[in-house]
Amino acid sequence: MSTKGVTIWLTGLPSAGKTTLAHLLGNKIRERGIAGIEILDGDVIRMNLCKDLGFSQEDRMTNIRRIAFVSQLLTRHGVIVIVAAISPYRESRDHARKEIKNFVEVFVKCPIEVLIERDVKGLYKKALAGNLPHFTGVSDPYEEPLNPEILIETNRETPDASTAKILGVLEKLGYLEMRKTSL
Repeated sequence: MSTKGVTIWLTGLPSAGKTTLAHLLGNKIRERGIAGIEILDGDVIRMNLCKDLGFSQEDRMTNIRRIAFVSQLLTRHGVIVIVAAISPYRESRDHARKEIKNFVEVFVKCPIEVLIERDVKGLYKKALAGNLPHFTGVSDPYEEPLNPEILIETNRETPDASTAKILGVLEKLGYLEMRKTSL
């Protein structure tokens, strides 16, 4: 089956579940016999493609522009790209949408109280204590998407339910073939 390239852009606060969902989604799409999938995880991109960047607004926007550029290249060649990146600024996400064209924004939402509980690295506690500057959602802003194609609430949905929701929207938008359901 040939696929139409698309970038599925998972955005949300740190520890909201973006990476978990990206990998689950990638596995579910591969189970459908589609091999052309790339997961671009924000942390991995930072360590490799964006080592030179800090966490100022300008650097964060450059980081997202680079991810969008790579996503656009892959998408236009029929690859399904799953991006898991905080991408805190609407302007950056809007730029990515404009450049990539086949773009599905997924807002991975979770209340900060739950994120603090989930945070195994203790980054939220450090940021709240003032010991971690430029931490998105605490000492740096996160601009929630205004009209994402998909809203995932990881404090209310299981990862499997969230993945199924994303797959359903991708089918409706024509990026994946509809799954036949048995009666």
